[in-house]
Amino acid sequence: MTLLAGHVGGERPARRPQPFLDRLEGLSEELTRRGLRTRLISPLGRVPSLRVVNPSVSRLAEDVYVGRSQDGMWWFWWPWAERIASGDNAAQAADRIAKVLDASE
Repeated sequence: MTLLAGHVGGERPARRPQPFLDRLEGLSEELTRRGLRTRLISPLGRVPSLRVVNPSVSRLAEDVYVGRSQDGMWWFWWPWAERIASGDNAAQAADRIAKVLDASE
């Protein structure tokens, strides 16, 4: 399903990038299973991201992105453009993110 924003007058509705959202939603489910809180951020005209927060220590939080690299492969990315895991492996990405946001580390 493609999400469409409302439009004014004769303007064409803006499309949200569904492949990005699908992968971020899958990652959100994996992170929730690991006890982390997530919020999908999808502003029109910008790359969507997933805000991930450790509910025990809310200052332990990161934004995660998903996108294609130059070779066409999907990857989950940290905001500083470092790969987390393949965009087809949400479980591995969730494990790595959970480790980074673990308050006991």
